[in-house]
Amino acid sequence: MTLPGGWVLRDPLFLLAALVVAAAWLWRRRAGEPALRFAPGALLRPLAAGARVPAHLRPRLAAAAQVAGLLLLVLAAARPAEIRRLPQRDEGIDVALALDLSSSMATSDLGPDRDRLTVAREAARAFVAERASDRVALLTFARFSDLRCPLTRDHRALDTMLAGLAPVDPEGPEDATAIGAALARGLGALGDGATTTGGKPRSRVMILLTDGEENVATAETPGEIAPLHAGQLARERGVRVYTVALGRGRPGPEGETVEIDTRALERVAEMTGARFFRARDASDLERVYASISTLETTPVEEPRHVYRDLFAPLLALGGALFLVGRLLAAGPGGVLP
Repeated sequence: MTLPGGWVLRDPLFLLAALVVAAAWLWRRRAGEPALRFAPGALLRPLAAGARVPAHLRPRLAAAAQVAGLLLLVLAAARPAEIRRLPQRDEGIDVALALDLSSSMATSDLGPDRDRLTVAREAARAFVAERASDRVALLTFARFSDLRCPLTRDHRALDTMLAGLAPVDPEGPEDATAIGAALARGLGALGDGATTTGGKPRSRVMILLTDGEENVATAETPGEIAPLHAGQLARERGVRVYTVALGRGRPGPEGETVEIDTRALERVAEMTGARFFRARDASDLERVYASISTLETTPVEEPRHVYRDLFAPLLALGGALFLVGRLLAAGPGGVLP
């Protein structure tokens, strides 16, 4: 039985015993005082003798104390308790951000004086800022993949790392796009999966953003990890991979813009139960991250309560009052039979 003010009776049926107490009290009032009152026993006689209460008040006080004591004992049996609601906690999910740092990310085709990496960086920073309960890892890739930050809730440090990202040298050996290797490295960053406080597996997600196509794992390099192979591994591990193709395409042989082949990105997202997105400008990318935030909601643990039981103090008080009532009823003026 729930009472106002955050109180509850855990065994309310015991309250029916209060009717027995009330009936006994009414019967005693109608029957009147007994012709003879018995003196207290040897153990209680000193206590009764010390109860200096006027004789004319003794019966009323004795009855009141005994009735109040019995009612408190009945209330104690009903087990009243105070309910305290513990604050709910966001369980959060694990997210790995994989950002392409190939030289083409320096292309300024998403807005005035804003290259692709700047737009991608700002969108990722805004996304992380809204995921306070999530653990987020950051990795970057071009020809090689680098884990910049393992899973962490220190989003301030992660924001600093995001702000300092720069594309690789276009003339250097790293200027390539190894999407499959990046996916595999992201799976390693996410690990085998933790559990929530409720014992359920923590949700794991990867968001891979690129402006190009896989050009490291080709038919000539069978030892490299292809995107679809990495996608199969993600599916086996229960990791959803959201893939994002950024930009308007890649430069063609005569200066025109050529659409990139996004079939591998689409297939990876599909096989892992996630989605593929195309972002052609900054607004598109903001909507992409907003959509992912909507799809990947942060679970909140079930409401928890603790009970502060009042059984013991009520039992002690009720017993004490009943004993006082008995002492008053069996005062020093009692008559031996």
